[in-house]
Amino acid sequence: MQPVLNIDDVKRVEVALTREGVSVSELMHRAGLAAAQEVLELGEMDNVVVLAGMGNNGGDGWVAAEALRAQGANVTVVSPVEPDALPGDLPRQVAQSAVRAGASVLVGPSRDELDDLLATADVALDCMLGTGFHGEVRAPFDIWIECLNASTARVVSVDVPSGLSAQTGLAAEACVVADMTVTMLALKPGLLTDDGRDVCGAIVVAPLAEQTDRLVVDEDPVAWRTDLADYLEALLPRTSAVDKFSRGSVLVVGGSRRYPGAAIMAALAAARMGAGYVTLATPASAAAVAQAHLLEIPVVPLPEDADGTLTADARDVVCKLAERSSAVLVGPGLRVSGGTCAVVSALLGMDVPLVVDADGLNCLARLTNGALPQYPEIIRRSAPLVITPHRGELARLVGRPAGGVSSLSDQLDAARDIVWADGGSELVVVGKGTATCCVSVERAVLPKPGPAALATAGSGDVLAGMMASAIAQRSEADVDPALLAAYVCEVHAYAGTLAAERRGSRAVMASDIIDVVGVASDAVDAHVAYPDGPAGE
Repeated sequence: MQPVLNIDDVKRVEVALTREGVSVSELMHRAGLAAAQEVLELGEMDNVVVLAGMGNNGGDGWVAAEALRAQGANVTVVSPVEPDALPGDLPRQVAQSAVRAGASVLVGPSRDELDDLLATADVALDCMLGTGFHGEVRAPFDIWIECLNASTARVVSVDVPSGLSAQTGLAAEACVVADMTVTMLALKPGLLTDDGRDVCGAIVVAPLAEQTDRLVVDEDPVAWRTDLADYLEALLPRTSAVDKFSRGSVLVVGGSRRYPGAAIMAALAAARMGAGYVTLATPASAAAVAQAHLLEIPVVPLPEDADGTLTADARDVVCKLAERSSAVLVGPGLRVSGGTCAVVSALLGMDVPLVVDADGLNCLARLTNGALPQYPEIIRRSAPLVITPHRGELARLVGRPAGGVSSLSDQLDAARDIVWADGGSELVVVGKGTATCCVSVERAVLPKPGPAALATAGSGDVLAGMMASAIAQRSEADVDPALLAAYVCEVHAYAGTLAAERRGSRAVMASDIIDVVGVASDAVDAHVAYPDGPAGE
């Protein structure tokens, strides 16, 4: 796994490195050399333009310029001021050294001058604004960014694309769109989510010092980004000695007269993910619709009110079904009422693995008056509990206003408020967004995100069904719950990719994802078990 650090933690790692004898000057030189090396590995890059800012990020660019000049490249550094006028001692020194080494300098160019220069460039190094950037981009860098994005040069950003917040992943109106980002010391949250997914390109982490890995871990990373090999412990054993009962049974409790489809899709996804036996319990008026779509899945009609929503009388039936199940999913299409809250509350009190999604989460928010961290006893249990809120649901659970969870950093903070209040090892919060975090009391895991095609109604219901299925099949296994949740998200993401290949990036529907869940699961498992091909080939 790759550690992810908040910006403030990265600064502390830099300070720790200086205490261990790696000076700020040495860090700047190593950063510049790392960026130059990535440019050289791109191939024939004879003409290089470096867009340098006023601070240390610009200093990295001046170091890279000198290194590339030493390798025979024609290098021009674009600077807002003369090298001798740079305000910082260290950036000024490395700029003067690059000039002595033969790098050309273009100071304060007009838009036309910069356009003409970039038209001759094979590659451009973006060293304008570093990880401390927030807010809006000021002149002249807003104009430089426009010129750079309009050019045909390949763009390598140093540490973070200029205009992107490395913490939140939100971009200013003017933001560099890079082909590659060479980030220093560790990954940052903003590179992995929201606008960062569109503007960073390929991400390379440059550790800069042999002590870095240790110091990064000492800072207690805010999250860990997974590699496929990390999921090895989450895989099911390869065996033919199975039957439908040994493959786990899933109970899906959901649906309503108004929203029957969500529970149907969740039940289908649970079956496609490999559960041997799936049952759907749904209000009586939705049962006939469900039975027409679920030939292989038993449908149990439940007591309902005049609106076609579960009543509290459904609680006893649901609990009896849950007792015979390996895992339960509650929430898709359920709606929020006194009856549905009673059912959710009863399931939370049972000793059965439970996934709570969609309206199940809204019932949970209602039961806790939008302050779940203040009522940890409601979710404290001995059996596994996975809750799968998107950003809006997560905000409701922790009492934040609408839009109060707007970034991956916010997702991590809100999820930790919940898991730390509970304090148990059985709880996982799967915070869904443009990047998904799977947070337990032990750690936060970031699976690689899926395509934009997953942004479609019902996609979350599919994920919830898959989650319950995976838990049911591993009821006897000792698997890190956050890692297992991340594995399911990874399979879901790959299913989205397969569905987009079949249907087109904007035409995917939730049913298309369900159709390829099994293929996606097999493919991910094969890559985890045999990363270099079957039998290591």
